Amino acid sequence: MKPTPIFCKKEYQFLRELILKSKNDSNAKEAGLLSQELDRAIISEESILDNSIIRINSHVTIEDVKSNKQMKIQIVLPSLANVQERKISILAPLSVAIIGFKENDQVDWELPSGIKTLKIIEVNNTIVSHS
Repeated sequence: MKPTPIFCKKEYQFLRELILKSKNDSNAKEAGLLSQELDRAIISEESILDNSIIRINSHVTIEDVKSNKQMKIQIVLPSLANVQERKISILAPLSVAIIGFKENDQVDWELPSGIKTLKIIEVNNTIVSHS
């Protein structure tokens, strides 16, 4: 069974606004998938949000369960995305697949070549700042 994503209220509202602004963009599919994740999410107070939950600006280590290959990324706003720096837009398919989940969760990531199962190995939120 797929784990349930968890968001703080402020980030939940921010992501809803971002989805509305992205409706006509090339990432409309991802915005729709993110909206579906928000629809089933648990909304928590920021003060009690588990620090191992993936949020905007989180540094994340994920592992492809089948190949055992690990990848480190940071989830960022679309304007800050930079693949060379491993900064992945919140509206990219990979980010949509893992945002709101926590360490040790396993999630399925849909690719053109099929579905990959990813395990969240580590989440670092120590540098997370919300303006």
